[in-house]
Amino acid sequence: MKFKLALATALLSATASTANAQNQTQHNHSHHNHAGHSHTMPGQTVTTERSTTGPHGGSIKQAGNLQLETVVAQSGIQMFVYDSKGKPLSVGQGRGAASLRVEGNAKRYRYDLLPDGKGGLTAPVNLSSIAGRQVEVAIQLVGLPGVSNGIKMTEVATVPVSEAQLAAAAIARQKICPVSGKQLGSMGDPVAVNVSGKRIFVCCAGCVDAVKSNPAKYAAGRPEIAVATATAADADAIARQKVCPVMDEPLGGMGTPIKVIVGDKPIYLCCKGCIKKIKAEPAKYLAMVYGDGVSGSPGEKQNAVPAGTDAVREGVFNVTAADKPFIAAQKKCPVMDEPLDAMGGPYKVHAAGKAIYICCPGCAKKIAAEPQRYLSVLKSQGVEAPTLVSTSSSSTVPAGTEAVREGVFKVTAADKPFIAAQKKCPVMDEPLDAMGGPYKVHAAGKAIYICCPGCAKKIAAEPLKYLAVLQSQGINAPKVRRN
Repeated sequence: MKFKLALATALLSATASTANAQNQTQHNHSHHNHAGHSHTMPGQTVTTERSTTGPHGGSIKQAGNLQLETVVAQSGIQMFVYDSKGKPLSVGQGRGAASLRVEGNAKRYRYDLLPDGKGGLTAPVNLSSIAGRQVEVAIQLVGLPGVSNGIKMTEVATVPVSEAQLAAAAIARQKICPVSGKQLGSMGDPVAVNVSGKRIFVCCAGCVDAVKSNPAKYAAGRPEIAVATATAADADAIARQKVCPVMDEPLGGMGTPIKVIVGDKPIYLCCKGCIKKIKAEPAKYLAMVYGDGVSGSPGEKQNAVPAGTDAVREGVFNVTAADKPFIAAQKKCPVMDEPLDAMGGPYKVHAAGKAIYICCPGCAKKIAAEPQRYLSVLKSQGVEAPTLVSTSSSSTVPAGTEAVREGVFKVTAADKPFIAAQKKCPVMDEPLDAMGGPYKVHAAGKAIYICCPGCAKKIAAEPLKYLAVLQSQGINAPKVRRN
């Protein structure tokens, strides 16, 4: 109570002083030079920054004859007070408040600064969830030696990142073991190996010797990729995988499948043209074939979740039982840094073919504008967003026969379930019936539904682009069946 009264008195005094100053002098903030004078309130102690580091590793600011050290750590916020010669002063009678704001977030969080019995004023709060992010801390202090009206200051700092968090972020970036090709974490905690001063991770202790015996081979942190032609011995694996992960075409449809071995995991492709895609993004295609666990046989997918279907507003979906394990893993909204159930959530949004969970529908716009940014936020926290899978599996539909113009066909009863799944035109982002549609066009052997005949030209020019748009929304376009 004494602290609250003292703090309130200091604030009221400062407010009154400000009001008097404003009554005496009116000035225009948009047309004067701030550098030439001070906005400090009468009676308030001035703080000026010094380019020194304090005994506890924090930054030092000068306040009259006092030196103030602010320490922002994962365990909270601390203040230490010294005299002009750097001698520690007692803060047993001191009190304070810290108002913290995370960069990119308007919300502020208030914490009390109280004597900790170790020579400082401390606000014990767990900041580990925002490690690596910049914070602004507005601090108010009263009861310090030789200061009658209190001190008000602002500190900008970055919450330090622990070694464990740095390792987690590196593992999330690397994703797979360069020796075995398995997902890091699929065989327990990844093991770090130093290669020419660079730290890479392997899936288990059994892979360490391989790296040490041939460091140049594994220095890039990527698995070795070998190419071969599939043989009769691969028939069962090809049957399980079924389709090429690059082109989504049936294996065998373009000749004998190509076998690419990533680490010790085979991936089968429809043609040689797909090899460069695997080499560019091996982790992506391993996850598509084996799931993010990269265990078992081709075709056994894990870490995937059905695309949203029950929309609460455009692009924002209610979650289902299938989402529960991923919600438990994610825990917090990457936009607001709040628990997923803090504002009526969780809800699900689609982001570059992945599912992200948010605390409220209002966060969806930011993710739609910058999906990769928020996927990266989750990765930095060790969270791998699940891959979206269409709720209706890829099937076939009869080729269009009744043309309304060249390459644009009327739909039939056989198209109805696919129209219901697609919902919107990938060109105009409008409902399929908004402009007289839906109509059907053929795109790289698949059927895409459009809102008007005018959209057909764009799909004909870039069919894979629009198939990718649908895939990012969790829609797997049906294959065209020619009877």
